[in-house]
Amino acid sequence: MTAIPLTSHQKVQRRTLGVLSLVQIVSGMGIAVVLALSSLMVYDLSGSEAISGLAGTATVLGTALMALPAARAADGGGRRAGLSLAYGAAFLGCLAAVASMELGSWPLLLLSLILIGAGSAGNLSARYAATDLAPPGRTARHLSLVVWAATIGSVAGPNLADPADALGVELGLAPTAGPFALAATAFAVSLLVINAGLRPDPLLLARQARAVPVARRRQPLREAVATVRATPAARIGLLTIAAGHTAMVSVMSMTPVHLAHGHAEISVIGMVLSLHIAGMFMFSPLVGWAADRLGRAVVATAGMGILVAAGLLAAFGGHNVPVITAGLILLGLGWSCSLVAGSAMLTEAVDLERRPAVQGLSDLTMNVCGAAGALLAGAIVGTISYLALGLITAALTGLTGVVIWRRRSTAPASRPSGT
Repeated sequence: MTAIPLTSHQKVQRRTLGVLSLVQIVSGMGIAVVLALSSLMVYDLSGSEAISGLAGTATVLGTALMALPAARAADGGGRRAGLSLAYGAAFLGCLAAVASMELGSWPLLLLSLILIGAGSAGNLSARYAATDLAPPGRTARHLSLVVWAATIGSVAGPNLADPADALGVELGLAPTAGPFALAATAFAVSLLVINAGLRPDPLLLARQARAVPVARRRQPLREAVATVRATPAARIGLLTIAAGHTAMVSVMSMTPVHLAHGHAEISVIGMVLSLHIAGMFMFSPLVGWAADRLGRAVVATAGMGILVAAGLLAAFGGHNVPVITAGLILLGLGWSCSLVAGSAMLTEAVDLERRPAVQGLSDLTMNVCGAAGALLAGAIVGTISYLALGLITAALTGLTGVVIWRRRSTAPASRPSGT
């Protein structure tokens, strides 16, 4: 693939990475504060452990439902249009969540979480926006820089839950409504930054440089499926992303309830989740560098191995907070490896014209799998145990790692930087 001339685009790419990174910080805070409390809030309102597992399902389902509309908006109007659609929906979901807490309605809260999940779709789309103008050999690194930027907001988010709750009560909101109001503010700021700062649009500029037409396809999902089916590297990339995300969501969604059963305070649960989120994002630049240098398949396989270790720690950690925390950190790191390596693999396997649709398909697939995983995780923990969930996660990610390694010859080789 011929490299895009970077003389006039380097400045645009630096600006793009800066804008996307800022948005990741702000929106990541909103997403993290919701993820930290959603299952507990649904449990408090419903009194059911099984229903509490639907919180993670609802959020991931919302991310999945927004994946294709956001991709289609980006395909026709550029990255700015797709990201605005996602963050706008999340903002409305946060307002609805505040209303649900005022009314004490868990069904309304679950519906709100579906809309809030669109914010995660926006953050996932942002990583692909970082690749549009990336020079050859640096796709994974540019992508990983945007993923890394979410560390600040994502780690801070859960720890802002208590202050936001206290402030919300002082302002007259119902208890636990304050964190959702904080998330609404975060998504509103993200909308403003995207629309003011993401100019020129990186996808439209990249297409202009390569004379790729901008057109809305009537059947983007069908075309994306056909493209992936015909491209072995894209299939492995999609498998890597979906397996890593499913494992992460399944274990993470039930950990707050598991720790609460062990009489952990909400502040302790928030700290555990903050460290988990740090594991997801903090090491992503190193992961991106490794994926560019060592190859996507090597990092993807390593990610599955890390997820195996995370599942085993979760399984045998009992209610020991340090052990569960170590497992959650590894869970985040394994997810980072699978997301960065798999996304780079998928992006480089298809041409620029079809990338938005294929990238939307990948986000749809990973989040449908994640939603199913969260739903099954709630059922497994409710009927068997958290130990069983950890063992199943370790077994499935181990098998996936074997498949990725055996098919590694189909993955694109890493290119030397600067070529």
